[in-house]
Amino acid sequence: MPLSKASIRQFVLNSFDGMPLDYWIFGNFAGNSIHMESTRQQKISRLLQKELADIFQKESRTLFMGKMVSVTIVRVTPDLALAKSYVSIFPTEDRKEVLKQIRIANPKIRGLLGRRVGKQIRIIPELEFYIDDSLDYIDNIDRLLNK
Repeated sequence: MPLSKASIRQFVLNSFDGMPLDYWIFGNFAGNSIHMESTRQQKISRLLQKELADIFQKESRTLFMGKMVSVTIVRVTPDLALAKSYVSIFPTEDRKEVLKQIRIANPKIRGLLGRRVGKQIRIIPELEFYIDDSLDYIDNIDRLLNK
């Protein structure tokens, strides 16, 4: 039985569940076993995502050339030493340049984050930033299905 374009589109939109494509390809599995985050990791991830989003909202005019930067997801390592933050940048042109500016401003962002969550987290994790390309992937699938 052939699948309809609408059912394929709905499957693609529901499959990612707001997670970056890299998470589903690389991060969801560790070897052959499923990688599960602890409750502590999940709490720290949500806290960092909320605070980073607030920092990006307030600092975007000065640091990121006026582009809108949103934090789609934050993944924290089990030892809570590293936080991988996936960001979505709008408008999408020059997003690699904006990501470069974010990485240059990483010490300042980590300092601002430390002042906000220093009472809740003993050690502020190192931050790594990546572009979240899951929306581009979904748009591409949608465009191909509409042909």
